[in-house]
Amino acid sequence: MKFDFKGQTAVVTGGTRGIGRAVSEAFLKSGAKVIATYRSNDEEAQKFIETNSAHAEYLDIHKFDVTHYDKVETFFKEVESKHGALQIVVVSSGIRADSIVGMMKTEDWRNVIDTNLTGTFNICKLSVQCMMGQKYGRIITLTSPIGKFGFAGQANYAASKAGQVALVKSLSKEVASRKITVNCVSPGFIDTDFISDLPDEQKNAYKQKIPLKRFGSAQDVVAPVLFLASKESSYITGSVLEVTGGL
Repeated sequence: MKFDFKGQTAVVTGGTRGIGRAVSEAFLKSGAKVIATYRSNDEEAQKFIETNSAHAEYLDIHKFDVTHYDKVETFFKEVESKHGALQIVVVSSGIRADSIVGMMKTEDWRNVIDTNLTGTFNICKLSVQCMMGQKYGRIITLTSPIGKFGFAGQANYAASKAGQVALVKSLSKEVASRKITVNCVSPGFIDTDFISDLPDEQKNAYKQKIPLKRFGSAQDVVAPVLFLASKESSYITGSVLEVTGGL
């Protein structure tokens, strides 16, 4: 299916690398104006800008930490002032800090929850405030099946992702009357730098658990995100679309 987002504005948090970058680039190619955000990796952001220079007039980049509510609030005010109506928001920012619970630093628990869950709340809250008046919007959060299954060494990450799903399901009921849909896309093991730090032995063990016997690519996640961002998905809200290879 080919999507047309001409005349629409999309915010993609974590939009300059990994899955977020693939989503940003797909929106650009589909005619949308894209506002990609990132927290700290200036080098990757610059590469993203250079790679997409042909779409420079439709691309805006912002650097801030989604855990800081005041920064997120300032960002959305700037978006409204500069770009006007906002139709699409994709929450793709997220971190890991793996450790078994008995050895986990309190700081690592807090940082993962703050970024993945509180950051999602901050973005969603201010997104719906932008969208309520126009009675239209699409919000898509990238979560993980680990939030459903749990995973040894990733209790903080699993808790944050389970929380995202609960947040999305609740929010979808609150804003449905305003024709704002809120959904999750749940990628499994996707071959990006997000899992590049895992030892090869561990990655091979994970791969054997996947019925399709391969890791997904960022492009495997793009089409489901674009579908949920499109007008064709108007009767889908509060859902979790899994892209897991059968996990």
